[in-house]
Amino acid sequence: MKLSFVIPCYRSQNTVMKVVDEIETTVKQRPEYDYEIILVNDGSPDKVWDVICERAKADDKIIGINLSKNFGQHSALMAGYNNVSGDVIVSLDDDGQTPACDVFKLVDELNKGYDVVYAQYSEVHQNWFRRLGSAFAKKITDYLFDIKGDNRKGSSYYVVRRYIIDEMIRYKNPYPFLSGLVLRSTRNISVVDIEHRNRIEGRSGYSIRKLIDLWLNGFTSFSIKPLKIGTYFGFFLACLGFVYAFITVIRKLFINPLMEAGWSSIISVILIIGGANLIMLGLLGEYTGRIFICINNSPQYVIKEIVNK
Repeated sequence: MKLSFVIPCYRSQNTVMKVVDEIETTVKQRPEYDYEIILVNDGSPDKVWDVICERAKADDKIIGINLSKNFGQHSALMAGYNNVSGDVIVSLDDDGQTPACDVFKLVDELNKGYDVVYAQYSEVHQNWFRRLGSAFAKKITDYLFDIKGDNRKGSSYYVVRRYIIDEMIRYKNPYPFLSGLVLRSTRNISVVDIEHRNRIEGRSGYSIRKLIDLWLNGFTSFSIKPLKIGTYFGFFLACLGFVYAFITVIRKLFINPLMEAGWSSIISVILIIGGANLIMLGLLGEYTGRIFICINNSPQYVIKEIVNK
């Protein structure tokens, strides 16, 4: 059996080869497994591509993929998935937080008959908005795919069977959301408890803006439920306005005939309804804009060069 490790690389010139060394040391302990390591440079501003090329020249197990610009972690993984040759694909990070030495805990769990196995961390060594972003992304995924009562927490460290990857790479649009691509292919998923490490150095490449972009991918790529939420919210506001109008008429007729129209209450209602309208218009704009970009065949990623392929 052959393992294909796919690692997106961004600002990791000093860390990614430590991850590669750990992978090679770990896999050599199980000689029945062959392996390849695919390192995808996601438009990193440092010299990580030079480091990848230097290692690839000395190690034919290393495949380097250089993207033309920064397309994002999920697009970089999709670029790697399109170039794997293994039976089982392993996704992990380039910063050393995902312990490659535990990969066979995931693989052995996969061999029990599962299609995908995620690493689950009891304690996550990330800043607060990354933890918040991951929790919110899970809530989005659970809601869009009608997953109820599942308290398992996935991560960016997981192993998956090749036929799932083959189905995932059929998605060619420029807004990949990997959790959604997995869940629309299978629900035969397990998790394994793994210790989450501290970063070797540096900080996360995910900013708040990138997390928001990821949330929007999750919201708009695989479901129209956000539009349904807008419909329900519109009905709620309409009912609220009707009740408020009814109460106002009753007060005017039976309680306080001299009551003057309230300027502040009118402004409040206008702000609530106007804000709701703007939110829904923005959401419709997101859907329409993404449809337009997909129709124009905007690329999911662009490969500048490949070494050792």
